[in-house]
Amino acid sequence: MSIEVENLCFAYKAQAEILKNISFRLEQGSFLSIAGPNGTGKTTLLNLLSGLLKPTAGAIKIDDCFLQSYSIRHLAKKIAVVRQEFVPVFEFSALQVVSMARTPYLGTFAFESKVDQQAIADAIEMTDTARFANRPLNHLSGGERQRVFIARALAQQTPILLLDEPTSFLDMKHQVGIYDLLKRMQQEYGKTIVAVTHDINLTIQYADEALLLGTDSNYHIGKAKDVFSQHQIEKIFGVKTFTGKIGQENFFLPLGKFAKSRNGCASEVKQTQSEQNRRNTII
Repeated sequence: MSIEVENLCFAYKAQAEILKNISFRLEQGSFLSIAGPNGTGKTTLLNLLSGLLKPTAGAIKIDDCFLQSYSIRHLAKKIAVVRQEFVPVFEFSALQVVSMARTPYLGTFAFESKVDQQAIADAIEMTDTARFANRPLNHLSGGERQRVFIARALAQQTPILLLDEPTSFLDMKHQVGIYDLLKRMQQEYGKTIVAVTHDINLTIQYADEALLLGTDSNYHIGKAKDVFSQHQIEKIFGVKTFTGKIGQENFFLPLGKFAKSRNGCASEVKQTQSEQNRRNTII
C-alpha cells in the first residue's frame, strides 16, 4: 500500500511552519526512516501521516486516496501506529492492550474470532512478550511496554506501520530484534514501514530510504546510504563524527569536545579492521 505526500506544510497555532513543502512517495513494501535533530517535526510528520493532525497545506494519499476520505475504522485497518512510550493510568494487562488492536475487526457483538485470537498470539510470540502477557502494563519496564505496543501494532495486521522511535528504552539485543522483525514484516509480508529514529547506524542497516529533516525546514530524501553522508550528518546535527565502514555500510560515531583519543580514533579503527582482515585470511 503506497503513501504519497504532496507539498505538505504544517504549523502549530501562531508559530512558524515546522514542515514546509515536503513531497515524497513510498511504494508498497518500502522501509522509510525519518531522522533529524529535535524540533524538526519528525513526530509531527508521523502524526500527520496517521491522521491525528491535519496539514495546513498540501495533501497525503494512502493507496492513491486522500487520507481524509477514510473513516476512522477504515483507516485503522490501513495504518497501525506505535507512539513514543508512555505510562498508562489504567491497569490493563499486556495481553489486554495487544487485544485492543482487533477492535476495528470485531463484529456487532464484539466477540473475538479465532482469526483475532491467532493474530494476537502471533504478535505476542514475534515480540517476545508472552512471559509478561498477564502482568499489568504499568508494572512493566519502559522497554517491556514498548514491545507490548509493537505487538499491538502487529496484531492490528495493517499494511502500513508507523513507528515513533520504536527502540527507545530497549537494550541492544531487543533493539536489533525489533529491527529484524520490522525487516521481516517488510520482506515477507510486504508491509510499508515508516520509522522515526535517532539511531542512524541502525537505520542504515535496515531502511531502504531515509528522510532527513533539517532545522531550517529543508529536507533530504533518498536512499539511506546516500542521505546519511558524513557531510550531511555533520551539517544537519552540528556535530563532528568519525566515519567507519563495516562491509558495504558506513557507520558514524559522534565526537564531543572531550572525546578520548579524538585524533587517534581513525588509526585505532583501521588497526582493528586490519587485524580482523588478517584473522579472516588465516581462517
